[in-house]
Amino acid sequence: MTSPQAPEDGQGGGDPPRDLRSVLVTSVLNLEPLDEDLFRGRHYWVPITKRLFGGQIMGQALVAAAKSVSEDVHVHSLHCYFVRAGDPKVPVLYHVERTRTGASFSVRSVKAVQHGRPIFICQASFQLAQPSPMQHQFRMPTVPPPEELLDHEILIDQYLRDPNLQEKYRVGLNRIATQDVPIEIKPVNLTTLSQLQNPEPKRMFWVRARGYIGEGDFKMHCCVAAYISDYAFLDTALLPYWWQRKVHFMASLDHSMWFHAPFRADHWMLYQCESPWAG
Repeated sequence: MTSPQAPEDGQGGGDPPRDLRSVLVTSVLNLEPLDEDLFRGRHYWVPITKRLFGGQIMGQALVAAAKSVSEDVHVHSLHCYFVRAGDPKVPVLYHVERTRTGASFSVRSVKAVQHGRPIFICQASFQLAQPSPMQHQFRMPTVPPPEELLDHEILIDQYLRDPNLQEKYRVGLNRIATQDVPIEIKPVNLTTLSQLQNPEPKRMFWVRARGYIGEGDFKMHCCVAAYISDYAFLDTALLPYWWQRKVHFMASLDHSMWFHAPFRADHWMLYQCESPWAG
């Protein structure tokens, strides 16, 4: 993910009013402490698959890990494995193991449990912020700014108003339209109905959390980004086969993230998805 430069007042990029707090912070990522390094997480949004959203489990697990480290360290990386499908009917318990606490780096292991069995495991690395003598990064892709693009919900409504839309697409889009997702999405490379026959497995979005989060703790913005990051992965891999409908089951098995510099998850971020191989 790449975050564009924002004005210092925190209101750039079309920020929502500051009295509208993001539900990701107030609800989804607000864990209940049960004991030392033991937390309970509840659910806000359940996908049409009726399984827990992987991004929710990742974000909540990172929140649990972050609560076991000092305030002066930042999230460095996150490496996750999805072991079992999550049950949306019961809460998730998060057990944190303080694997190592060092002077510069600390590691936390988190196990998410339902029905007495792990559904997810991850390791999170935390680093004391230090200046680096070497700094470089890939060039930002040339894309239209989010202010010039239509929102995901508006685009779906336009598709549904097309009288030539095939019924199989209409059913799927109606299902997507009814989901209450706490993320704002603006697709960059729009897919027309004619392109659905043979699209490339590549997509770019501008994304941000719904509502206002503010400067706050950088670790919380990382947790929100972890939640957002699991959105659209599988759909991108399915793009070349969208019209064939031959894939009956897909699931995320592992997920890794690196956090290189501070950013705002309630500001627009460019999300670039590619599926280089399937077989």
